[in-house]
Amino acid sequence: MNWVCYLLRCADNTLYCGITNDLVKRVAAHNAGTAAKYTRARGPVVLVYVEDCTDRSVASRREMEIKKLTRMEKLALIGNGFVLEGGNWTG
Repeated sequence: MNWVCYLLRCADNTLYCGITNDLVKRVAAHNAGTAAKYTRARGPVVLVYVEDCTDRSVASRREMEIKKLTRMEKLALIGNGFVLEGGNWTG
């Protein structure tokens, strides 16, 4: 089971960080308003960053590291990362 840590850009231009083992389903849940409370009022969301992790524990630790970053540091991370666009990883 592959786990990922991801960043979403919300409609109000804020960033949300989370983890999942089914990225497509999780982003769809965020956009449907059935995922995190934070994104319910800020949808739709766009996936802007994904980082592969070996297991849930590693993903959770990375999520906490990213959440501690400043907005500028998160934007720099996004600029250096890979995102899923049209079914293909780009970056």
